[in-house]
Amino acid sequence: MDLFSVLWKTVLSIVILFLLTKMMGKKQISQLNLYDYVIGITIGSVVAEVSTNLETHFMNGALAMLVLALTSVFVSKLTTKNIEARRFIIGTPIVLIENGKILENSLIKAKFDITDLLREARVAGYFDITQIEYALMESDGKISFLPKSKYAPVTPDDMKLKVDKTSLVANLIIDGKIIEDNLRNIGKDKKWLMKRLENSGYKNVNGLLLVTCDNKEKLTIYEKNLDVQEFRVLD
Repeated sequence: MDLFSVLWKTVLSIVILFLLTKMMGKKQISQLNLYDYVIGITIGSVVAEVSTNLETHFMNGALAMLVLALTSVFVSKLTTKNIEARRFIIGTPIVLIENGKILENSLIKAKFDITDLLREARVAGYFDITQIEYALMESDGKISFLPKSKYAPVTPDDMKLKVDKTSLVANLIIDGKIIEDNLRNIGKDKKWLMKRLENSGYKNVNGLLLVTCDNKEKLTIYEKNLDVQEFRVLD
């Protein structure tokens, strides 16, 4: 009976937690600031308590999770409309490097040391810290780097090159299944796709792992192959 109680409490807690997370928004599961982190840990602790402690009334735990979720929604709306509240609750970026100079006071404020800074710089692709003009710690703890002008990547605009506009590709077939919604989004249909594939020797989509289409209607085809991944590009 105890095992059954733990089982249904755990399953129901997961369902409730899923619904509450959807209510709180995707931000809760992507870039966490300090407040989101605290709320997430607290809700997780409540779930663990009501799922495994047989003496804890489940409805009390569910109510606690609901209150925490509603509080998170309220704070999210408050910080969206009030800049002072946003700065206090979420925080503001901290400048760690300014004009190529490391700011030791900022490192102390951010609870960061020089080793941490060097590691984050390497992760961002800067193995020589002298190449960095600015470094900021964002409110979610991530570090943003701005390289010095002479170390910045060259862009097509710098080279005065004319390039085609970048656009997303549409996934038309995934694991042998035609994604008809994506076909409609690009103004095509299943008949058009099958004709393109048949012209290139593909009469059955079951053997295709992935087929994508860009804005110029160029198909890229990845065939299913457990040993070697193969692909073809069709203009």
